[in-house]
Amino acid sequence: MTEDRLLRVQDLVLHFRTTQGVVQAVDGVSFELERHEAVVIIGESGCGKSSLARAILRLLPRNVHAYSGKVYLNGTDVMSLDEEQFRREVRWVKMSLVPQAAMNALNPVLRVGDQVAEPTMVHLKVDKQQALQQARKMFEHVGVPVDFLNRYAFELSGGMRQRVALAMALVTAPDLVILDEPTSALDVLTQANIFNLLKRLKRELATGFVLITHDIATSSELADHVAVMYAGQIVELNDAARFFSEPLHPYSQKLMASVPRLRADIEPDFITGQPPSLINLPAGCRFAPRCPSRFAKCDQDPPLFGQGRRQVRCWLYE
Repeated sequence: MTEDRLLRVQDLVLHFRTTQGVVQAVDGVSFELERHEAVVIIGESGCGKSSLARAILRLLPRNVHAYSGKVYLNGTDVMSLDEEQFRREVRWVKMSLVPQAAMNALNPVLRVGDQVAEPTMVHLKVDKQQALQQARKMFEHVGVPVDFLNRYAFELSGGMRQRVALAMALVTAPDLVILDEPTSALDVLTQANIFNLLKRLKRELATGFVLITHDIATSSELADHVAVMYAGQIVELNDAARFFSEPLHPYSQKLMASVPRLRADIEPDFITGQPPSLINLPAGCRFAPRCPSRFAKCDQDPPLFGQGRRQVRCWLYE
C-alpha cells in the first residue's frame, strides 16, 4: 500500500435484522481513495449508499446482523479498534460526516457557533475560547458570516445550515469527510455554491471526500473517481473522466442515459422495473432482471472484472 493512500475499504459487509428478514445493505464493498481526491458513490435510492457511510464510520443501529471487512485509514485498520478507541481516536478526529439533512443534524436550542466548537472541545481537548476561535476561522473558510456564530439553526437558510454542518465536519481537520446527500434539499443555485465550496476545500485542504448522492449531474463537479452501487454491491469503479463519457456497466449506462442533456437533442432514457428488495435478492447478477443485455451466464453472480481503479461487475467484460 502506498503511503499517500488515504482510505482503503475491503470486503465491507453490513446486514440488518428486521421482522421481514435480513437486509443486505452493504455486501462485500471495496474501493480506495487517495489524498486530495473525491470518490462519488452513486445509485438509486435504497441501494445501500447511506448504510455504506455508516459502516465506514461505525455509526451502527442495534439491529446489526453482520458487520465485517477492513477499513484502512492512513494504513491503519480502524475496524480492529474497540469502540471506545475508535470514538476517541478516529470518529470526528480523522474522519467525519456531513449528514443528509443539516437541520436534523443541528440542535435547535444551541447556537450554531457552540455546536461547531464542540468537536474540538471534546476530541482535541481545547478550552471553549480556543474552540470558538477555531469555529470562527472555519466559518470564514466555508463562507458563513462570523456574526452567525450566535444564531440558531432555525434562523439560517438551508444553504447556510449546510455550510455550518460542513464547518462542523471540518473543524477538527480530519483526513476524510463523508458527505451523505449534502445538497438534496437545496435549490439549484445553492447546490452549485456548495459544490464550488467543496471543490475549493479539496484544493486547499489535505482532505479526501466520499460523496454519496443520486444526483449524477452535480456529482460530476467534484468527482475524481466514481463508484456505482446497486443492491448493496459496487457494480462499477471508474475514474470520473472515463465514467461520464464512457460508462461500462449496463446499469451505469442506463443511469447516464437518464440525465437530461443541455447541448444535445436526446430524450432522457429510463430503467425499466424496480430495484430488488435487499431482503430477497435475485440469484446471479442482481441487475439481470432489468438489464437489456442479459444472457444465459447472468444467472451466475459475476465478480469484478478489470484492474486497479477501473473495474466492472458484469459478465460482458469477462
